[in-house]
Amino acid sequence: MTVIPGGGQPNMQQLLQQAQKMQQDLARAQQELAATEVDGQAGGGLVKATVTGSGELRGLVIDPKAVDPEDTETLADLIVAAVQAANDNAQQLQQAKLGPLG
Repeated sequence: MTVIPGGGQPNMQQLLQQAQKMQQDLARAQQELAATEVDGQAGGGLVKATVTGSGELRGLVIDPKAVDPEDTETLADLIVAAVQAANDNAQQLQQAKLGPLG
């Protein structure tokens, strides 16, 4: 059992205020993530994907050189790789922003 100096109870108001501040900090960090865009690319930049820090796909740029009507499978693989790279970058951003809050 922990002995509290003065023999009193923990200050519940103070604990509630700390919890509220943590919740507000988390909400603010999540809003910043949703507004921040990060990129990922594949094929040496032939395909570039842009996602928000929260992982929402916002853009996709495909260099015409990547488009081969005879080989759409490679293009699809490049798109998937670019989106995955962008999402990896978004996860790193989440970890950096949220840290112990997440």
